[in-house]
Amino acid sequence: MDLRNLKSVFIIAEIGQNHQGDIGKAKEMILEASRAGVDCVKFQKSCLEAKFTKSALERPYNSVNAFGATYGKHKSFLEFTIEQFKELKDYAESCGLVFSASAMDQVSFDELKQLGLQFIKIGSGDTNNIPMIRYISKQNVSLIVSTGMQTDATIKKVHDILKDSNANFALLHCISSYPTSTEDTKLNYIIYFQKHFPNIPIGYSGHEKGIECSCLAVLMGARILERHFTLDKNQKGSDHCSSLDASELHALVKKVRLIEKNVNGVIPNDLLCSTVTDLNLFECPRGFVEKACQPVEDTPKSIFPCELACKQKLGKSLVFARDMKKGQCLIADDIGVKVSEPNGIPAEFYDDVVGKVLMRDVFHDEAVMECDVN
Repeated sequence: MDLRNLKSVFIIAEIGQNHQGDIGKAKEMILEASRAGVDCVKFQKSCLEAKFTKSALERPYNSVNAFGATYGKHKSFLEFTIEQFKELKDYAESCGLVFSASAMDQVSFDELKQLGLQFIKIGSGDTNNIPMIRYISKQNVSLIVSTGMQTDATIKKVHDILKDSNANFALLHCISSYPTSTEDTKLNYIIYFQKHFPNIPIGYSGHEKGIECSCLAVLMGARILERHFTLDKNQKGSDHCSSLDASELHALVKKVRLIEKNVNGVIPNDLLCSTVTDLNLFECPRGFVEKACQPVEDTPKSIFPCELACKQKLGKSLVFARDMKKGQCLIADDIGVKVSEPNGIPAEFYDDVVGKVLMRDVFHDEAVMECDVN
């Protein structure tokens, strides 16, 4: 897929794991998404041992959304095999849709690559996974990369790695908060990314309720639009509350195509309200514009307070790839990247840790702490 030359806004229905681990329900969701008129359905693929440390998988998961007593059992219940992904891909394509998935670790990326997907998504939780980004940048696969929970410096580093490898990629503005309040959507970072990453397609992956902010994102120039999708917001699972139901997804596609038919180019902030009113996109636009489009000017993107809970739960940390002795100098293969319990040094500092000396004996899968290296 040539992401730089999209003919229209590319609308992705993110099914994720809202299928409840049921392939029949997953197919039902694909069919409903196709009826809504989206371009693509997207799932999530994980190799649990590659994504999580053993301690993270064994962590008790006492939640109303749990499908298992531990987080590992919960995630295993929701995970499809690569053979099931092939079945879903064939079904989606029979419905006229592009099929894709987020690769949540390098093992899953290699599996998804074998399916010949038109693109693979790199979710916000892996955008700081520097060794994985370096690996996939050389795989000749189109990539859509979300930027939630990431700083400006990390996003620029990832951009430069992909650009230097001549990768075909797009960046999505994203806030990793479920659901995201209107005030926290910070849509002006779409404009910020357009300015700082010229010639790279910029899109929006939203987790807020409703479709208003998504309409604004398109008016502001988003070329890719991703929204989580569910058949029932009351189902068990943490993503349903920030997902669109079938009627909302239908309405969103209709509004986006209306915008494309009647609007040429990016609408400046001072004309957003009048444009929304003229096209009858939604009611009371002034309040939404004032909340969602707060000025950012040239303020570098940071990790926002509303994202800290997600970062604590699913952010990637540096971990030790094997048992090692005190005094050993770390090389690249000594360090891995996983969701760890507890959190360790954030994954974006991978290059800073390579070459440092161990201050104690360490064991495979332990999180790398500041006090461990010097």
